[in-house]
Amino acid sequence: MMAASLGRRDKKATATRLKADLNRTDNSSGVRQLQELLDAVLNPEKPAADTEALDWCKCLIAGGEGFEDFCKTVRSYDNATLCGLVWTANFVAYRCRTCGISPCMSLCAECFNNGDHTGHDFNMFRSQAGGACDCGDSNVMRESGFCRRHRLRTGENVPSIPRDLLLMSEMVLPRFILCIIQYLRDGYIEPDTSTERDLQKVLQQLEPQISFLEELTKMGGAMRTVLTKILTNQQTFKDLSMGQEENLYAKRNYDKYLSALKNSGLVSVEEKCHGAAADVTGDAEGGAGALLLNILLTCFFPQEDQDAGQSVGQRKRVKLSSNTKDPCIIESLKHKCFLEELLFWTIKYEFPQKMVTFLLNMLPDQDYKITFTKTFVQHYAFIMKTLMKSHESDTMSNRIVHISVQLFSNEELARHVTEECQLLDIMVTVLLYMMESCLIKSELQDEENSRHVVVNCSEALLKNNTYWPLVSDFINILSHQSVAKNFLEDHSLLMLWMSFVSFFQGMNLNKRELNEHVEFESQTYYAAFAAELEACAQPMWGLLTHCKVKETQEYTKTVVRYCLETLQIWFDAIGFIDEPAPNQVTFHLPLHRYYAMFLSKAVKCQGLDLDSLLPDQEMLMKIMVHPLQIQACLSEIHSNMWVRNGLQIKGQAMTYVQSHFCNSMIDPDIYLLQVCASRLDPDYFISSVFERFKVVDLLTMASQHQNAVLDSEQERPMLEGALTFLVILTSLRVHLGMTDDEILRAEMVSQLCMNDRTHSALLDLIPENPNPKSGIVPGSCSFEEMLSAVADFKAPVFEPGGSMQQGMYTPKAEVWEKEFDPIMVVLRTVYRRDVQSAMDRYSAFLKQSGIHTGNPWPPYKERTPLHPCYKGLTKLLHCKTLHIVIFTLLYKIWMDHQNMSEHVLCMVLYLIELGLDNQVQDNKEDEEPCIEEHCHDSWFPGTNLLSNLHHVINFVRVRVPETAPEVKREAPPSTSTEASSYGQNLREAQVFSLVAERRRKFQEIINRSNTEATQVVRPKSSSTRWVPPGTPPQLVTEILEIRESMLSLLIKLHQKLSSKQNSLSASWLEDMDTSRHTHGDGITAIERILTKAAMRSCQIKRSIQDICGKVCPPVPPKKNSPTDKKTMDKEERRQRARERQQKLLAEFASRQKSFMETAMDVESPDTEAAMDLGASEVMESEVLYDCVICGQSGPSTEDRPTGLVVLLQASSVLGHRCKSKEAKKLPTSDEEHIYAADTCGVAHDVRLTLMQQFFKDSSCLQSVSIGWDGGVYVQTCGHTLHIDCHKSYMESLRNDQVLQGFSVDKGEFTCPLCRQFANSVLPCRPGRETEAGAWHTPTNKKTFVLVKEVEDLQEKLGPFPVSFTIQQRDHLTESNLSKEMELVIKDIKNTTQKKYMDYGKNPGSPDNDFLFMYSVARTNLELELVHRGGNLCSGGASAAAKRSCLNQLFHVLAMHMRLYSIDSAYNPWTKLTQVTQSKEAYGFDEKRPEVPMLFRDVPSLLIIFVLTMPQPLRKEHFTCVVKMLYNLQFTQALAALSTKFSPEERQAWSTSGALKKNAANAETSFEVLLSHVISELSKDNSVYKVNAEETLMLISSVWSPQSIEFSLQQFCLPFLRLSCLLQHHLYGDNLTSCLEEEEFSSLAVCLGLLSSAPPSNTVHSASCLKWAVSTFDLVSQWCTEVTGLFQMQAEQSLTLLVQEPQWASPRLLQLPDNYNIIFQYYHRKACTACKKVPKDPALCLVCGTFVCLKGVCCKQQGICECVLHSQHCGAATGIFLLINASVIIIIRGHRFCLWGSVYLDAHGEEDRDLRRGKPLFLCEERYRVLEQQWVSHTFDHINKRWGPHYNGL
Repeated sequence: MMAASLGRRDKKATATRLKADLNRTDNSSGVRQLQELLDAVLNPEKPAADTEALDWCKCLIAGGEGFEDFCKTVRSYDNATLCGLVWTANFVAYRCRTCGISPCMSLCAECFNNGDHTGHDFNMFRSQAGGACDCGDSNVMRESGFCRRHRLRTGENVPSIPRDLLLMSEMVLPRFILCIIQYLRDGYIEPDTSTERDLQKVLQQLEPQISFLEELTKMGGAMRTVLTKILTNQQTFKDLSMGQEENLYAKRNYDKYLSALKNSGLVSVEEKCHGAAADVTGDAEGGAGALLLNILLTCFFPQEDQDAGQSVGQRKRVKLSSNTKDPCIIESLKHKCFLEELLFWTIKYEFPQKMVTFLLNMLPDQDYKITFTKTFVQHYAFIMKTLMKSHESDTMSNRIVHISVQLFSNEELARHVTEECQLLDIMVTVLLYMMESCLIKSELQDEENSRHVVVNCSEALLKNNTYWPLVSDFINILSHQSVAKNFLEDHSLLMLWMSFVSFFQGMNLNKRELNEHVEFESQTYYAAFAAELEACAQPMWGLLTHCKVKETQEYTKTVVRYCLETLQIWFDAIGFIDEPAPNQVTFHLPLHRYYAMFLSKAVKCQGLDLDSLLPDQEMLMKIMVHPLQIQACLSEIHSNMWVRNGLQIKGQAMTYVQSHFCNSMIDPDIYLLQVCASRLDPDYFISSVFERFKVVDLLTMASQHQNAVLDSEQERPMLEGALTFLVILTSLRVHLGMTDDEILRAEMVSQLCMNDRTHSALLDLIPENPNPKSGIVPGSCSFEEMLSAVADFKAPVFEPGGSMQQGMYTPKAEVWEKEFDPIMVVLRTVYRRDVQSAMDRYSAFLKQSGIHTGNPWPPYKERTPLHPCYKGLTKLLHCKTLHIVIFTLLYKIWMDHQNMSEHVLCMVLYLIELGLDNQVQDNKEDEEPCIEEHCHDSWFPGTNLLSNLHHVINFVRVRVPETAPEVKREAPPSTSTEASSYGQNLREAQVFSLVAERRRKFQEIINRSNTEATQVVRPKSSSTRWVPPGTPPQLVTEILEIRESMLSLLIKLHQKLSSKQNSLSASWLEDMDTSRHTHGDGITAIERILTKAAMRSCQIKRSIQDICGKVCPPVPPKKNSPTDKKTMDKEERRQRARERQQKLLAEFASRQKSFMETAMDVESPDTEAAMDLGASEVMESEVLYDCVICGQSGPSTEDRPTGLVVLLQASSVLGHRCKSKEAKKLPTSDEEHIYAADTCGVAHDVRLTLMQQFFKDSSCLQSVSIGWDGGVYVQTCGHTLHIDCHKSYMESLRNDQVLQGFSVDKGEFTCPLCRQFANSVLPCRPGRETEAGAWHTPTNKKTFVLVKEVEDLQEKLGPFPVSFTIQQRDHLTESNLSKEMELVIKDIKNTTQKKYMDYGKNPGSPDNDFLFMYSVARTNLELELVHRGGNLCSGGASAAAKRSCLNQLFHVLAMHMRLYSIDSAYNPWTKLTQVTQSKEAYGFDEKRPEVPMLFRDVPSLLIIFVLTMPQPLRKEHFTCVVKMLYNLQFTQALAALSTKFSPEERQAWSTSGALKKNAANAETSFEVLLSHVISELSKDNSVYKVNAEETLMLISSVWSPQSIEFSLQQFCLPFLRLSCLLQHHLYGDNLTSCLEEEEFSSLAVCLGLLSSAPPSNTVHSASCLKWAVSTFDLVSQWCTEVTGLFQMQAEQSLTLLVQEPQWASPRLLQLPDNYNIIFQYYHRKACTACKKVPKDPALCLVCGTFVCLKGVCCKQQGICECVLHSQHCGAATGIFLLINASVIIIIRGHRFCLWGSVYLDAHGEEDRDLRRGKPLFLCEERYRVLEQQWVSHTFDHINKRWGPHYNGL
């Protein structure tokens, strides 16, 4: 009752009263009242969405204060010394490896920026799973890296908190948390009955409550302490959790909880049955631990599988089950506090983000951290089980790891829970059970009887990597020394782990398809490789890091022992005896690899003796089989023998050697084979290799043989594979004695030799320990030192094509010379082409440095000496079997047998050389007994290569098919002596069978190792398998006469290779220069071998001299069968073909070059007449154009016009020019801004608007130019085509469905010749050049005559000049040419947007059109000026001029402008050249006045005159127009200047000038004219009325005649430049280059304003004036137009009078040097339009606007913001920097492209998408290139990868 009444009253008052009550010493009544209130308020039967309860809680906790103030107060007592900020996925955080102790260390941006990390190895990253800031936690990072706040430990000296402040919280919060738990209990429904949505709904309703808890955690340490107390207090939980007796709801609610527990297989202790573990009380820690395994079993298994725990080795496939019926199971989870139940529900609801964040936010509290970690471990098995059943396993995995990584990275904590809660046992057991859910029977070896089970890689668990969180945690805790020690000491755990690893042994078995192609290519191999790497290899590397020193020997011994035991179990389980099953391969042998890696560590780091760790011979033989099988299969796969298995088998072969896998896969395999080879009988090993590689049948002296298992085209690659494998095996030293640094160096060199690499690519390609906890690369600090030792940095360069280069590292010259190791390259190449690439680069280096010019062979490299343990490996090189093979192959190559190749010879020589370099020391005693064994030892007397080299073999017995050439021999000679010798040969002849040999050795070894085991019945020897199928021709035994030794064969091959007999003279050894032997081809290699052999043995030296001394017999005649010829010549033919191709290419390139030059220069139709030709030739010639489509050359005619390929684009580049030369800065803080008011575009807009207020519209529209923003720029590639050819070309493009980067419907195409992007064709004007001569010749007419002629010409505005229309009797018909011209005009209008064309009062009026047309000409002239650097000092043609097509453009525009006639009454020409009498014209009638001449834009007038007069215009008329306009321009300059004077100065100049008025040269003296202008403008409505104070402020300097002269020249220069450029295009006049100071005089001379250039310092701008009528009258007339304007204020007329013709060249924004400055400010900045932080923020680099890329929030009419902005800011060209990717995108019209990045890291690399997160710095060159492309409008040409954006950017 009371509560209800309280509820109605004011909450605040109640809270205050209760707080006071509770503060009394006797607070029982207060407590009672509070409880009653809470019972009413926090009633879980109310719906959760009702926020009333939450308001009450806030009020009560704050004890009547405002909640915000309360938060502040509590925060002031924050005693936390850790940051602990928790973040979720996609948050940007930092990691500093220099400061981190644990590799998982991470910092929030604030702590990072406030700490000092200069020069550290740090990077920025986007969090994958979420994380927390470790600042202040010295367990995880070094204190030096803490930020200021946490370094000073500000938390420690905070005053202790007053007791009453948190009193209410302590009372209210337990009930609040209980309430949340009750809601969670109520809402939960078992997943089988519910849908995901139901649980989501419950969570949504609880959102505010959980957020409130989160808010509390952020109040700092004091509040966290309170929460920890509540969450971990067992008593509170006991009292509250079950509810009171009489409360029915609470009872029901508790039952729900129990049933949920039960369904999870976690039964609460209340339901424990009598017998089970009664002695273990709930609280006893140890007891719970002992029962652990059983707990896990109960969690994962139903009752009847209880015995599964005992027989770990061979478990049956187990079904997981969760609904345990029988409660009689040993105690599992009893929740003893709120925290435990909260975690339980968190798991049940699959880790909702808010709950996770709340639980993590509490971690800075140490007590909480420990309790929570224990609770987490307690629930670990349950968590993983929930994960396996989850539908959203990805999200859930991330959330689990988000939590676990915070707990397990801390060594102290990890050790604690390992010891107290058996964390390791839990993890391994859970992993085992997880994998058991997807086991299948292994089909390796003996399919029927195999007892081995493997994981099934196609199960979701493996495919989706669901096991990842578990493995990740496991690796994480193994990185702690103390935990790993526990693991390695616990033998039962190790045994469990080995059985886990054996689940992966032999998974994803491949069976070779022999008949048809496999139907379905499974991609399970991804899962298999990932599983082996993550679940087996990474924990292995983790354990290996703790086995580095002598003290840990015992651990290694234990692991090795268990590996061998498990391997033995595996061999038995798959029924393996001695032969692998054919046509099967698995790439997954983790047990072998564990064994190998621990062996390697033992020998390398722990000084253990290898033999003590090795098993008996028989086991070694078994161990070697499967790794060898993989090597043979690699070769088979590359020989296309597995092609029917699809591409995925190639994928497996590549992944196996790929940089992230190689040192956990191929390296251990090869090392293991090296160990086996060093301990097994060498003959057995070698014959095994050739048998596995299936090339035994090929190794015969006979020229023909039959191979039962290979097709003949597979024999060569397989033989090459076998030999290459032997070379790798005998020469690789990665695990046999190289130091870590040597290994790193060798890896680096091999990667750099294949290709130049970027720094990040190298980091990625150098195999590192895959265990992420072991630092980046073995000895990562040495990475940089090593890199600088072996490579040179090539800074990023810019190719003219515009493709961006990254900074690359390239091998130093001495590396190529001394360290290039082809063997290492072969081992590390994923693609075979990389080997070729390395060889090509090597030969290029040799050519360049002049060491060797031919086609070099792979160089032979000296090896690191072997570690003493592995000395046995050299026995391989000194065994008879190998020598017989070498001898046979040398013979076959010499005899040109089929399927031999240069590569085979190369490898054979390599093996010989390795043998010579690695001598076996103690080979004396074992040579004698061999002689009795006649079976094969009769080939060679001993095993030493040196002595065998010169041993001559006379006869060999071979088995050949009857058809072989050897059979058709004549009968044995009849004479008795010969006959007897023949019989002797038969006895002597050598027989050799590898297979038989291997069998014999195998039997021998087995008998030696266990005599008692020989009674076991062995299966029938499997050699029967080699019987060839079908019935081949009978084999016959023949005897071949050989009489050669290896030496003699080598010398003969030398002759053969150098293709001259006696290539070695008898004395060549003496004059041998050994130094030149390292690099070269086969000849060099043979010489090198012979020299080495001769140096090591005098006997050999003698033999060599003997053999060379005999005149060598000719090389055996080649048989004519084409196959034999093929092999040796193949290389030669290839070489020749290659050379031919090179020659052709070079020729083609030079042709193309010369063509391009002619096309660009001679044919550029701007130069109307060829200037250098004599005038006589010019007279007749017509301009000829080449059509690039049909190839014909001819003039452009009316009927068949020719056109220029052009690209029309709208451009706002001119409009973005500013007055200052400095680029504007990009704002990177809230204080900085960019203002657009001072740009050229804005200034012109303002000017036009002001004019339109006062003057007649049609007149306004002729007084200015538009097109500063959105003007149309026309550029060409200079190629021409017939317009009809172009039409058919467009048709063909339209039908061609290949996806082009452009839209044919919009008229876009690429130039058929140079492939430049274009979208229109500009017709060329037909006509002879004959007129040109006449038009150019100047006549000496007087000025006034010319003026009159110009006026007459303007009257003659016929509708078209005659040439354009063909006069027919009645009507005019348009010619093709004029039609085309109109079409182009239409194209030009369509290029830009409507808003950039309509400036008049009535849009679409002729005046408007007229303005637009002449502005197009103006835009193109201005842009060309910009491209020339803003002036014409450089003279000549510039690159920009080549793209210009102003001449043609002028003709087209002129033709179009003929349509408008200028009303003669208003013709500006009359105002320029005549003094009109009538004053009334200015009296304001109803009509508005025209624009005064002094307000008009002079260059615009020039263009209007030129365009409206009949073409072609005589040059004298042009000059006349320029002169008259110059007068106006000069007067404008004077007027503008005079406004800048102070009144006193103005007075002074006015009087001084007036005095000179009657001098002779008065009209060309600026002083006189200036005074005249000043006096005229002071009359009536004077412009000088504007208050003088303002002007005074501006001008502090005094004006001297020089400064005035300079100002006047500067004012007139823009007009002169444009006129000069126009003259250059219309008449082909050359532009002369000059110094900047002389530009004015040079241009004046060029335009004919001055007759000759005076010395530069004396030019007077006034001396260029030529007046047609009385100067002063005309000037007065112009001034009166201004002063007579009564409507305008003086300020306004002043604005219009002072034009600002000087603009700096356009610039992009200036960017900060460090990218982080941009990133930090903009990546969290809210968008101005939608006020949200955009997902993909972008910046316009032209104006600095911040936009949302692809943001739906800012779409307008279906167009996204970037596209909209590009239209608004750049007339459809936009340059945007994507903040989150550091890349620049260009939008051009309807297309876009990724341009690249202008920010590079310290190694000159881009970091797209900021994946690496290294600090980035501005690359000035790149930014200049970008700016250059923007200004020159060449984005379309230079960037190749364009795509449509569909308005979605």
